[in-house]
Amino acid sequence: MARKKSYGQFCPVALAATILAERWMPLVIRELLCGSVRFNDLHRGVPRMSSALLVQRLKQLQFSGIVERRHRAGGFEYHLTDAGRALFPVIKEMGLWSQRWLRRDHADTENLDSDLLMWDIRRNIHGHPPARVGRYVAEFRLSGVPVSRRCYWLVFDGETVDLCYRNPGFEIALFVEANLRVLTQIWLGHIPVGEAIRDGRLRLDGTRADIKAFRSWFALSVFAQAGVTQAEESTVTPSA
Repeated sequence: MARKKSYGQFCPVALAATILAERWMPLVIRELLCGSVRFNDLHRGVPRMSSALLVQRLKQLQFSGIVERRHRAGGFEYHLTDAGRALFPVIKEMGLWSQRWLRRDHADTENLDSDLLMWDIRRNIHGHPPARVGRYVAEFRLSGVPVSRRCYWLVFDGETVDLCYRNPGFEIALFVEANLRVLTQIWLGHIPVGEAIRDGRLRLDGTRADIKAFRSWFALSVFAQAGVTQAEESTVTPSA
């Protein structure tokens, strides 16, 4: 691979920027840090990125010693090296900074992405809903999106949780309805879950036990706490 153009500066920030400031690169690293190792899973985390560009960025990360590609049955996996794992606080602080200072941009129409939101929700699930045993299915119905992106299904089966884009054909235990913008704001911690349920912006339809169990497995973004404004902080009870 050809050597990347530099900024012509010895400054460590300039050197790091030749890699990290490439378009899509921080998001690819975010996906790797979130545990995605297969190409298809990485692509699900950056659904608006072309497959060809993802291949290119992964090659750049390999060339830079941040990622190594390993042969596995049926294909390859991409794993962070020590240098790659050391980027965790960098990516985390970028997210926390954005939550604090760019909050007005998070729910802009052009930034809303139902596929990414549901993929993020899926990988942050807290175990299996305690109200049921065996397979459990929750259907998310979103408004404010194209018809093809209005329904998603989370299928809990043992220790695994799958995200389906087509009806899996199983009995639905819980229906979750919300506008995409509202669900994104809830996920980011800008709207408290309880408040959204009380005022009807987040609607749950199921048995009393399944509705109660929702908040035990529905986990917010890792950046959600930083989404609380200073005015809201005075009403937040610190965790024990």
